[in-house]
Amino acid sequence: MREDVAQLVLVYGRRRVGKTFLINQYYGNSFSFKLTGAYNKPKADQLHAFISELNRKTHKKMEAPSSWVQAFEMLREYIESQDPNKKCVVFFDEMPWLDTHKSGFLSAFEYFWNDFGSSVDNLVFIVCGSATSWLVDNIEHNKGGLFNRQTCKLFLEPFSLSETEEYLISKGIHWSRYDITECYMIMGGIPYYLSLLDKEMSYLQNIDYLFFRKKAELWDEFDHLYNTLFTKGENYISVVHELSKKKNGLSREEISKETGLALNGILSKIIKNLVDSGFVRENQFFGKKKKDTLYQLADYYSSFYFHYIWDNKGRDEHFWSNTLDAPVRKTWAGNMFEQVCKDHIKQIKQKIGILGILSEESTWYIKADKKLHMSGAQVDLIIDRRDRVIDLCEMKFSLGEYSIDKEYDQKLRKRIETFRKDSKTKKAVQIVFVTTYGVESNQYSGIVQKQVTLEDLFKEIIE
Repeated sequence: MREDVAQLVLVYGRRRVGKTFLINQYYGNSFSFKLTGAYNKPKADQLHAFISELNRKTHKKMEAPSSWVQAFEMLREYIESQDPNKKCVVFFDEMPWLDTHKSGFLSAFEYFWNDFGSSVDNLVFIVCGSATSWLVDNIEHNKGGLFNRQTCKLFLEPFSLSETEEYLISKGIHWSRYDITECYMIMGGIPYYLSLLDKEMSYLQNIDYLFFRKKAELWDEFDHLYNTLFTKGENYISVVHELSKKKNGLSREEISKETGLALNGILSKIIKNLVDSGFVRENQFFGKKKKDTLYQLADYYSSFYFHYIWDNKGRDEHFWSNTLDAPVRKTWAGNMFEQVCKDHIKQIKQKIGILGILSEESTWYIKADKKLHMSGAQVDLIIDRRDRVIDLCEMKFSLGEYSIDKEYDQKLRKRIETFRKDSKTKKAVQIVFVTTYGVESNQYSGIVQKQVTLEDLFKEIIE
């Protein structure tokens, strides 16, 4: 808003992350012109919405344009009529939904911006949408008329644990950090989901009410989530479903095999779109090239949906409260805590004093090999530091201090030895434990060189 040349601002991020809310709040919901795309509506309906908004702004009764070229010409005339000494803010929300099949929307917008918009010094044009893949391909990485044209891009990420706690407190919700973390494992830091929580209910009651009650608000959110973001959403759901079964992820070839989708450019595009949208994480394998990348489901809500809702219609409405001590629930929590840690790498690095040191995060595993006298081993998070130290991170979600016994101590020592042999690294290797309440001090706890607790994951980053 402080710049003195035309601005094309790209705002994108996962559905329900609060993009529209953020923009509306900043501008007080007051724009020179605002248009919101309608999901799965034809061009005629979109153009009707356009002229309705323009007529409200101009107090005229103009007829709907027959094409987007004509619509943008009308928008140009409107912008030219505005005070040149004041900022003219135009907001196109859910822009991907305006670009319907054979509508000519994108080419019309390209011409509008290159021929006119980019030269209007007081114009701030904001484009926004949840279909991140469309915005990345057609605006950010556009190879045609919009190539390198956006002046600012904002990828809106979900809340961190710290921001989630701050938001819940603002709603009058005062839960333990343990409960907030479990809630985070289900909803992630998605503001809309968090906004549905009721301060009069406990964490367990809220999950039952929002997910397992009949016609609950978040019971059928899943179908809307993928089908409104991606063309042929069933293929995306198929990929995400298979990823939900493997906590460490799958390679591109394994995804093809498990889903039955051909190993071609279309599958690569699906995976890329899921990564760009924040649903899938690229899990680099230690010491390997990019082609060996594992793709891991990173969206908490999707993971929870597949584990507990996908094929369990008619389940007990108090299921979450009634399965508090179930072993399968503890396994789920342990796996999801690893995801939480991967989303809070900066907090981990801050606690162990390496926030300013460049590092690469990856995963590693090896199958047992009797001929080479190697036992199988796995590390879900490795921090390979530029200061010639490698941190092997153990992540444990428990109700109290985590106790290392003799058997686990030997397992950790073998893991270090196996990692050294397999990686052939000459760097120093150390064990870092990330736990809820720390490691119990005993005769075996000395193997842990650095500790990170839940309290540390809730801390804000001090750059």
